[in-house]
Order: sequence, then C-alpha cells, then structure tokens
Amino acid sequence: MSFPPLKNDLILRAARGEETERAPVWVMRQAGRYLPEFLAVRADHGFFEICRTPELAKEVTLQPIRRYTGLIDAAIIFSDILVVPQALGMEVQMNPGPHFPDPLVTPADIEKLTKDVDVDKELGYVYEAITQTRHALNGEVPLIGFCGAPWTLFSYMIEGGSTKTFQKCKTWLFKYPEESKALLDRIADVCVDFLVGQVKAGAQLLQVFDSWAGELAPHHFEEFALPSLKRIASGVREKLAAANVPAVPMTLFPKGANSQLASLVDAGYDVIGIDWCIDPADARKSVGDKVALQGNLDPMLLYGGRDAIEREVKRMCERFRGGKAPKAWICNLGHGITPGVDPEDLRWFFQCVHKYSAA
Repeated sequence: MSFPPLKNDLILRAARGEETERAPVWVMRQAGRYLPEFLAVRADHGFFEICRTPELAKEVTLQPIRRYTGLIDAAIIFSDILVVPQALGMEVQMNPGPHFPDPLVTPADIEKLTKDVDVDKELGYVYEAITQTRHALNGEVPLIGFCGAPWTLFSYMIEGGSTKTFQKCKTWLFKYPEESKALLDRIADVCVDFLVGQVKAGAQLLQVFDSWAGELAPHHFEEFALPSLKRIASGVREKLAAANVPAVPMTLFPKGANSQLASLVDAGYDVIGIDWCIDPADARKSVGDKVALQGNLDPMLLYGGRDAIEREVKRMCERFRGGKAPKAWICNLGHGITPGVDPEDLRWFFQCVHKYSAA
C-alpha cells in the first residue's frame, strides 16, 4: 500500500530515542468532545457509529489536525479501547460512559466469549478508517493506532463499566488467578492481531493504553499485567516480521504505575508514557536511556489560564530536557484532555511547547 510521503517525522525520531530540534507534541483524546466540530458530528451519530463508519472516524481524526495546523505532530485514529471486548462477542454501550449489559461474573462466563476471533472481520472498519485517514492526511503528520491493555480491558469486561474500587475484577485476580491469567492472555492475542492489522492498514506508531495500571500493587502488576503487555509487544513484532512489514515504534501508557518504570524498560516498548504524578527527571532516572518518554502535563492545567499553562509547560520542558536539546521525549498530557477545555487554551499549550522545548 502506498501513501503520500511524510513531511513531519519529528515524533518518529523522538520515539526512536533521537535528539530533536523541539519536542513533538500531541494530546490523548485530541479528537473529542472539547471540539465544537466534534460535537456537531456527534449530534447526529452515536459514539460507536462514528467508530464503525470509516468516513466519520476519518473526519473526526482530522479535526484537530485542521484546527491546529503546524502545531500538532501526530494524529490518532478515532476509535475506542472497548472495540476489543466487542470483537470478543461482548455488547458495549456508551451512555455516556461505557456500559456492559452482560459482564463476566464468574470464570464460567468466559465460555460466552467468541473462541476464535476473526479480528480482521470484526474490526476491519478500524483498518479502513486508518487507510482513508492516512491518504487524507497527505503526509502532514504520522498516524497513531492503538488498543487498550489486557488488564484495563479485563477490568471493564468484569466490572461492566467504570469503577472506583475494582472490587469485582480484583476478586477474580485473587480468587481465580489462573483463569484470570488465561483470559488476560486471550485478550492480549486479540490485541496483537488488531495492532498488526492497524500497521498493515497504515498506522505509523502504536500505543497501548493501560489506564488502570496504577490500581495494582507493584507485585500484582508484575504478576498479572506485565506478562500480557510483554506478550503484545513481542507478538506484534514477530507477526509484522513474518509478514515482511517494517516494525513501527510502540508506546505503552501504564497510567499511575510510576513505581514500575524500571521494570517496564524491558517490556518491549520504545516509548513509556507517564502521568503528572512523577517528575520527568525522576522518570528519566528510572528508565535511563533505554526508552523514550511521553508526557506529562496535568490535564487540569488547561483550565488554569494562559499564565499557568505557560509557567507549567516551561517547567515541564526544563525537567524533561535537563539543560540539553530535547531527546527521546514526546510531549503530551499525563492523561486525556477533558471535555470542558477551551480549544484556544489547548492552542496556547501547543504554542508554549513549541517555544520552551526548542533546542
């Protein structure tokens, strides 16, 4: 498949650990509800309808790229981490948060899941959206594909939606550890096929979102979450190599797992995303020069006004750079942008990153 030549490879160079003239920048959930143009599309279409309609997914993926031309260094395909449980045969509704009408209650319920998932058939609409978007981007910026991490998906599939306590899914981990590990591996295998398909369709980077990584004690993270994360990284590389498809950089975002960074450098990812609860200099000490870092401004700072945004971006850039040219760093928020942000304040964030991260 041939695509227009890439004009801005800043994020790819940073992901490979190279020095860059400034930090590349994008934000998680950049195609989303803070944008009036997104809300206009959403007014006429359901959330998963947009995900499953390549033309619509392409349109909302391009919206922030159009609005912030020259300021943003990557697009991320509009989709959702919960398309993987859907591919496994589970019903997921979005009203407005995720809801599973028929969650997994006991390990016997695993039998309800689809045995041999044809990922290309179930999630082919994501691939089509990626291919269309790559062409529409015309090489302006690279396109990121993604999936959820097995532990995070496992928690949704068992809790039936969002949770503050993680009581049901942790009960599984502690009461049914072997069945839990088998299910985590099964989810990982679907993720591998899904990510490989996204690269074949045109994705130039991949990100694995482990939104609930920080909910596990360090030894439970090592026992339950880490093996499936490694399984994804190695599985994607092996399958791409077997298909003679060049590997792309892979990012892991293990939100909240800041005490685990040293153990994550050998998980097989090129980039580790960090949240705002760790100082960038401390994160760099933990990982050395083995991986690039992504992050890590507190998303709530976007509500603090221009002066606060500028002050904190400047500080973040200083902590990541350590007095040197930016190297192996992709600037981002420490989690996704939230719906109430003024799009012009996000523009100011981008402008400040350009200013203060420059070598």
